[in-house]
Amino acid sequence: MPVKRFRHVDNRPMSLRLYNTLSRAVEEFSPIYPGQVRMYVCGITVYDLCHIGHARANVAFDVVQRWFRASGLTVTFVRNITDIEDKIIRRAVENGETIKALTDRMTAEMYRDFDALGIERPTHDPRATDYVPQMLDIVKKLEDNGLAYRTPSGDVNFAVRKFPGYGKLSGKSLDDLQAGERVAVGAGKGDPLDFVLWKSAKADEPDDALWPSDYGKGRPGWHIECSAMACALLGETFDIHGGGADLPFPHHENEIAQSEGAHGKPLAHYWMHNGFVNIDNEKMSKSLGNFFTIREVLGEFDAETIRFFIVRAHYRSPLNYSDVHLSDARGALRRLYTALELVKPEPIAVDWSNPYAARFKAAMDEDLATPEAVAVLFDMAAEVNRSKDPQLAGLLKALGGILGLLQSDPRTHLQAGASVDSAAIEALIVQRTSAKQNKNFAQADRIRKELFEKGIVLKDSSTGTTWENVQ
Repeated sequence: MPVKRFRHVDNRPMSLRLYNTLSRAVEEFSPIYPGQVRMYVCGITVYDLCHIGHARANVAFDVVQRWFRASGLTVTFVRNITDIEDKIIRRAVENGETIKALTDRMTAEMYRDFDALGIERPTHDPRATDYVPQMLDIVKKLEDNGLAYRTPSGDVNFAVRKFPGYGKLSGKSLDDLQAGERVAVGAGKGDPLDFVLWKSAKADEPDDALWPSDYGKGRPGWHIECSAMACALLGETFDIHGGGADLPFPHHENEIAQSEGAHGKPLAHYWMHNGFVNIDNEKMSKSLGNFFTIREVLGEFDAETIRFFIVRAHYRSPLNYSDVHLSDARGALRRLYTALELVKPEPIAVDWSNPYAARFKAAMDEDLATPEAVAVLFDMAAEVNRSKDPQLAGLLKALGGILGLLQSDPRTHLQAGASVDSAAIEALIVQRTSAKQNKNFAQADRIRKELFEKGIVLKDSSTGTTWENVQ
């Protein structure tokens, strides 16, 4: 059956615009090579299970590369794996295992989580340990250019004040940065702001953490790893460099300094950063202990609900994590699937002249405005429910697929976790009421929490307690 065509409501061409951290403005995106995008995104340090912050960052850039491809662009997407770093060494020593055994295991766990969330594999996923020669080449160029120096301890540092424009990405001046720095006596730094390019071997470090070099046995600094991998796979200048909001300073600032200092040209034309994840309105942090692994969250919510929860927020905005918000996302996603279960979607190619598709495209072309794009999906679902149009249902599924959503069998999705044992719920409500009457509030709270985790929300009133299934 031929694809149904819809009247185009606006013939003006849409151009893709992105927020560039470097310019602090939304700019029209113009790739270096027409029709091709080269993008590097900082990946995971593989020493432990990934947390929900990693999910947020990687879903965000998965949507970015999906939209590029949906827009007809060819994408070379590089997302690195940091498999040598201080935390990795410490964890391997604590576990009594080799660094490679630890990082291989954690990389497999990372992909288990990412695959569940529908995060597509990048074009290249380089491991830092495979690019040590390229890192040393950059260090040598920096030394030859007068931007790196050797310390008495054997480290090689980058001389920040010799690089013009340091701070241009983060917007920090050298004076502001120095005000917050302290240097330990004997650290060998020429300046408090200087950072390490090559770390000399320490007596207590395992052999599998070290490499031979002209500077002596040692290992790379963290920042030089990304510069080497990005330039090796994408060239000395590429289109987009991405990462989390915690990376502009110092990591990305240092990447710019060492890459441009070595090669004499811009590292990336556009810098994109996703927002933080907050827990109860406070930034998620391992140091605060207020973080959740992806695996833990998958134990309570299905993977597509988690992805939908992330996608319906703009990638640059803070994302406030809570079970309440995830439960709301689960209910909202079910409404979209209900429309597709009611009207079987007809396979259809996206016709961008369709008014809904045009609105979706306009939203995505304006700095990946996924909240507006998701709103279009809900408008379509309402119209599908009214019109029973299978081709419109097909377009709903196709547009959802661009965001990595709505590709499961609707009935299967809706039936998953939908069965509710009403008698068991009522029995627990009776137990909770009794506990409250006996002033056993801890047990009452435990029962409420137990039901909430199953998608059952209790509502207390003067006439008693009612419940609602929000799954």
